Amino acid sequence: MSVMQMFRVDGQTAFVNGAGRGIGAACALALAEAGADVAIRARTLEQLEEVADGVRSLGRRVLVLQATDEPGDDVAALDRAVSEFGSLGILVNVVGGAMPGPFLKGSDRKLNEAFDFNVTLPVRMCRAVVPHMLAAGGGSIVNITSAVGHLVSRGFSTYGTVKAALDHATRLMAADLSPRIRVNGVAPGAIHTDSLEVIMRNPEVREAIESATPMRRLGVADDIAAAVLYLCSPASSYVTGQILDVDGGVRVPNFQMPFADL
Repeated sequence: MSVMQMFRVDGQTAFVNGAGRGIGAACALALAEAGADVAIRARTLEQLEEVADGVRSLGRRVLVLQATDEPGDDVAALDRAVSEFGSLGILVNVVGGAMPGPFLKGSDRKLNEAFDFNVTLPVRMCRAVVPHMLAAGGGSIVNITSAVGHLVSRGFSTYGTVKAALDHATRLMAADLSPRIRVNGVAPGAIHTDSLEVIMRNPEVREAIESATPMRRLGVADDIAAAVLYLCSPASSYVTGQILDVDGGVRVPNFQMPFADL
């Protein structure tokens, strides 16, 4: 197999949780372009249909799964994907988030909700997909975490804490599931997607972030999708338990966010 062929995922089936827009949509399209059929799941059906059209235009099959709040809906979605495609060898978790803000305006409730969304949900999906991957002979799981999980910046105490937990959960799951299932993470820095738009509307903040980033720009969703494709493909067959930083080289954020006051 040539090196370039190692980045193909032909004949694979993938499940992208959180694929309606931004990073998740870019991951679904990248996997389809590399040869995978893709199940995509998110809350907004209109967004999913747009991504599905993109997958079909690449000649791949797609299954649209609209997320609900019904108990067990996430695990049932995995079962539906296996029923549709016959197997499942790739899982990408692009779920989570928490609004930044002053530390003293946080609460136990907000922290618990953030933990459930950013840690419990992806870990539950990982646990549920394991039998399907073992039946397929193995697989690859990629969790999208965040650079804030290992960088220190004011205003991110809740988000950084839960993403750090997901980082380590990823490493621990990799140890538990090796050698047949690989588990890795991608930790994005400041990526210009809709979720960052509220911050990017402030030109001073944007300039501060770009100036603090060695690459002197914001990332784009395809930067993350390319890393995810690598971790899902045979090109990374000797890689597990790793968190790949895709953050423009940021190591010490030296800018002040507008929401960082106590």
